[in-house]
Amino acid sequence: MGSEVIAQQDAQYTQYMYNTVSVNPAYTGSRGHLSIAALHRSQWVGLDGAPTTQTLNIHSPIGYRGVGLGFSVVNDKIGPTSETYFDADFSYTVHTSREGRLSFGLKASAHLLNIRFSELNQDYTNSNGPDPTLQHDIDNKFSPNIGAGVYYRTNKFYAGLSVPRFLETTHFDGAVLSTAQERMNFYLITGYVFDMNAYVKFKPTLLTKMVMGAPLQVDVSANFMLNEKFILGAGYRWDAAVSAMAGFQVSSELLIGIAYDRETTELGQAIFNDGSFEIILRYDFISRINNLKSPRFF
Repeated sequence: MGSEVIAQQDAQYTQYMYNTVSVNPAYTGSRGHLSIAALHRSQWVGLDGAPTTQTLNIHSPIGYRGVGLGFSVVNDKIGPTSETYFDADFSYTVHTSREGRLSFGLKASAHLLNIRFSELNQDYTNSNGPDPTLQHDIDNKFSPNIGAGVYYRTNKFYAGLSVPRFLETTHFDGAVLSTAQERMNFYLITGYVFDMNAYVKFKPTLLTKMVMGAPLQVDVSANFMLNEKFILGAGYRWDAAVSAMAGFQVSSELLIGIAYDRETTELGQAIFNDGSFEIILRYDFISRINNLKSPRFF
């Protein structure tokens, strides 16, 4: 007897607009200088075994020939399962107009999988005792992957399409009673910055994620930047959650952002679920010779 369960695969981000390089390698180097970002997410706080995610990425343009290079680490833990991705990103950018830039990106990944079957409750009421196929943990099982993306931007608009991982790797096939297969995740991102007046900028954004066998995920958000310093916003994950976001541009180089999600599903009504929290720190090594007037809002 067997069953199939469809669940979250790629890590989920509410502040995806500040963490674009994690889902689209073509974003690499697009900020015009060396940029480092670190993010932590605790999902469904209070629920035993709930997902936690940490990401660290660094990327920069290289020289003046349109090349960008980057490196990132993503650690995702759900219950007894933990996954770590080491990603190397490459991009090449061409000028399409005075303001337009079109970038093509490639991502190469090394994936490490750990599963602690020994942490599962195996107190089965059958004469044979615990399932013998669940007595051996999986330690640092390695699998490679590749991905690609395109990204277009102007001074106020951006849009990107990407598949971070093409290879649909199957884990522990034949070793246990169930099989886990990584599927291709398709991402579409877009946003626009409106100058409401000299002190207020308004940025609506959209992220759409599609994976075979799971519901379409659509995230929409609206952020306001006040006086080039304070960011306030809200978001909605279609049929799943509502979000509140805030940020502070400490300086032209340093951004701090926080987010809180509350589920709109039955899971959000559970007394053991206090919602999801996320924090991101981003530092841009801006050269003063660039005469930057204000921080980039995407």
